[in-house]
Amino acid sequence: MKQLLFILVIAIIFSCKTETDIDKTQVFSFLNYSENILDYRISPKDSIDKSGLMFSDQGAWFAYSLPDSSSGYLGFSGPFLMTQQNGKWSSYSLTHLNLYNDQQESIVNKENIKFTQNSDATHLEQSLNNDKIHLKQDLVFLSGHTTLQRFIVTNISDKIIDIYPLLSGELFDNGISISNENETIILKSDKSKAIGYIQILGEMYSTKSDYFFYNSQLNAISLKANESKEYLISQSFIFPEYSWKSEKTLIEQSNFDSVLSARKAEKNAELKSLISNKRKQFSDSIYSGVLAKAQLTLQNNWRIPAGEIKHEGLFPSYHYKWFNGFWSWDSWKHAAGLSYYNSDLAKKQMKLMFEFQNEDGFIADCVFRDTLIEQHNYRDTKPPLSAWAVSKIFEKNQDIEFLKYMYPKLKKYHEWWYLKRDHDQDGLCEYGSTDGSLIAAKWESGMDNAIRFDNSKILKNSEGAYSLDQESVDLNAYLFAEKKYLSELAKTLGKTEEAIQFNKEASLLKARIQTQFYDKIDGWFYDTNLEGDAFIKGEGSEGWTALWAKAATQEQAEAVKNNMMNTEKFYTKVPFQTMSADHEKFNPLKGYWRGPNWLDQAYFGVKGLRNYRFNEEADKATVQIFKGAEGILGKGKSIRENYHPLTGEGLNAQNFSWSAAHIIMLLMND
Repeated sequence: MKQLLFILVIAIIFSCKTETDIDKTQVFSFLNYSENILDYRISPKDSIDKSGLMFSDQGAWFAYSLPDSSSGYLGFSGPFLMTQQNGKWSSYSLTHLNLYNDQQESIVNKENIKFTQNSDATHLEQSLNNDKIHLKQDLVFLSGHTTLQRFIVTNISDKIIDIYPLLSGELFDNGISISNENETIILKSDKSKAIGYIQILGEMYSTKSDYFFYNSQLNAISLKANESKEYLISQSFIFPEYSWKSEKTLIEQSNFDSVLSARKAEKNAELKSLISNKRKQFSDSIYSGVLAKAQLTLQNNWRIPAGEIKHEGLFPSYHYKWFNGFWSWDSWKHAAGLSYYNSDLAKKQMKLMFEFQNEDGFIADCVFRDTLIEQHNYRDTKPPLSAWAVSKIFEKNQDIEFLKYMYPKLKKYHEWWYLKRDHDQDGLCEYGSTDGSLIAAKWESGMDNAIRFDNSKILKNSEGAYSLDQESVDLNAYLFAEKKYLSELAKTLGKTEEAIQFNKEASLLKARIQTQFYDKIDGWFYDTNLEGDAFIKGEGSEGWTALWAKAATQEQAEAVKNNMMNTEKFYTKVPFQTMSADHEKFNPLKGYWRGPNWLDQAYFGVKGLRNYRFNEEADKATVQIFKGAEGILGKGKSIRENYHPLTGEGLNAQNFSWSAAHIIMLLMND
């Protein structure tokens, strides 16, 4: 199916027709749910102004916004360059169309125009008009390197209008300079190897440039009443590992309407896959809008290979400067969410992190395109959820070659935990670090400052391998789930003995989880000391990972469920936060992992309930999460990194990928 869609898209892009057959025959009804689902309006005041959201597609390392209506800009805000340091605006509007009369007076300005703007998963558009001129502007991504921007000027008066068009742009001072070669505007940076190119396609014009700005004077036009003139501009930012010559050929052969139709077919198919697979109890159209917002959040964080990165993948958040990289457990969660509508990208996301697997099986915590900006982190890894993600992908597309590629890597990573993170060699693992630092060991849990680590100490296992002095229930629940998934994957590949062995190990580990980590009095799963004879108290979201992994007994699950549904503990305005609301250290605004609701943990809680047939409670909690968390329902606001469980306020980074991925999983019918 994916191959057929790819062939269709390529055929459309290179079509010479201005109106394609797909426009005539296909209704892109699912795209309606993404219309204005995110508010992209911002006119950046400087290069680091992140008061608004940005739109990108096709894995591009640059993005655009819609200018504030009061600005009067005849163009799009940006681009915002993720090629530049940790993300910088290049300009308030790098391709700004000016329309003058023969007196050099502006025909369209902010004092005399009406302004409308729209967006969806495929493109940005805006229209401006006064009593003389209507100007329609559209922006669509041709590829991961190039956008096409179309300006259509229409005379809506009853008289002939003479117009002197000028395309211009001015840069913020952030290390980029402008030059002009053969009427192509070129942007080079002293902080990035990516080069920018601006071309005005099919027009005669002359360009002047002076380091920070350029002016391209186009031929004067005379428009009769109701007559229109179209301008097409390409804007590219391309890394040296890609061919500008090939990209330029692609631009020359492309057609705006055909490219837009291709994007509509692509995005409509993705949204159809999601919306058609919703659980029946979430059939209301408002949840279709939630899925559209989640899909678009993941799209805006999508990046093609560049520099150190060899496969496509997703940022946690383009909006936060320290999240312009790729994290291991983030990547696996992204891939699980992507599997429902774009399994090809999901597979690439998995491969990205496994390019950074050491010979012993260890996988880096996080990696970056440019290590001069930020270094890869090999001080720790992250919780083992990779086999889960691969299983989700394989379940959707049955790609046996992908499974053959991934299985030995997954197996080696799983074995690494027992080689390097089992201090007392008792078959239960601990979080730790490679450099012996306590902070990196806490990072390895993914729950950096959770209260269970307040009194932790670091122990040396061997050279380059250290453990915390506690055995964590979530880690061992994840490892139990990994054994079950690896067993199934091995069975699929005909590795019968390995499948049997993983199953045996899983059975033993399940019994250990049920006995060592479960407190009958509290009805909760806790971390313990290394000896396994003392709980590390403080109810946190790790307590329901045994339910997610299906490692608890039904009786244990019942007790955990009762605590989860307790309004004094976890059933808050935004249910299933990271620690119980009645704990003295509960502090969502300053705690990070001491109280906020992270949607990955909330998903594990809901899925855990479903695993033990508490579906009524799971449905109730899902609805409460979406209604309680600010901005998940409805249009405009972005999906956040986490949420205040008592007020619903969105916290920390905007446009957060794993939140979006788990929103998808909360609503899917499986």
